Amino acid sequence: MAELVPFTVPTERDKTLLVWELSSGPTAEALHRSLFAVFSQFGLVYSVRVFPNAAVAGPGFYAVIKFYSAKDAHRAQMACDQKQLFQKSPVKVCLGTRHKAVQHPSLPLNSSRCQELANYYFGFNGWSKRIIKLQDLSDLEERENENATISPPQKRSLKFLCALEVVLPSYECRSPGVGVAEEPLDKLEEGPLSFLMKRKKTQKLAIQKAMSDAFQKLLIVVLESGKIAVTYRPCEEIADARTEEELQDLIQVSYFSWKQCGQGEEEYLSDFSFEEEEFRLPELD
Repeated sequence: MAELVPFTVPTERDKTLLVWELSSGPTAEALHRSLFAVFSQFGLVYSVRVFPNAAVAGPGFYAVIKFYSAKDAHRAQMACDQKQLFQKSPVKVCLGTRHKAVQHPSLPLNSSRCQELANYYFGFNGWSKRIIKLQDLSDLEERENENATISPPQKRSLKFLCALEVVLPSYECRSPGVGVAEEPLDKLEEGPLSFLMKRKKTQKLAIQKAMSDAFQKLLIVVLESGKIAVTYRPCEEIADARTEEELQDLIQVSYFSWKQCGQGEEEYLSDFSFEEEEFRLPELD
């Protein structure tokens, strides 16, 4: 059966593993590194979170691990449950369960996470981005404020708009994206160096938002054969501008080597994860 992997934060139960009966000897940071090293062997890991046990459970830790792929999470659970892994005693691993019905919205991955996922499935050379337009909107807003007859004083800010496209040559697919970023200007920090740094930061953020927007229109389809398909899901405006035949041409299948993987650089955009209390550990034997 094919599996769909979107460029969104994984929140599904079948992509989340609970690992408990972790030793109290190592620190939480050491456990995080060990868990990430072990479970990354089964697929691309979105996050590893380590928590101390509740007082009634005794000393030790448990962890919540999220995969982008439900199949990878299932393989990891089957292979690691009741195994010692990196400690002397075996750990227990199960698919995550939630003790209360909470519906979380699907949140888009930030641009560095999108790049990480794209590098893993397409390879470093399997995709690229092309900036179509990077426009400074700061002067435009200032002129609009000046032309307004009655308006409260507006705080100055830098504002950029970026339009780009993510290109997948092997799939003959192009996905457009748009992003707008704004950074307030403080009169006390209007020196030339500070202004140039804020300008560069705003441009970069606009590009990152546009890239994330472009990846949201792509959907990875993982096939049983070890191949992948890329499906393009345009928004309504783009769908109106394309014929049905053109959209069908954007779906291609190509061989993928599972050994291709990569990681993107860190960035400070929003990251979403379940809160600790939304999970419950299975009852101990």
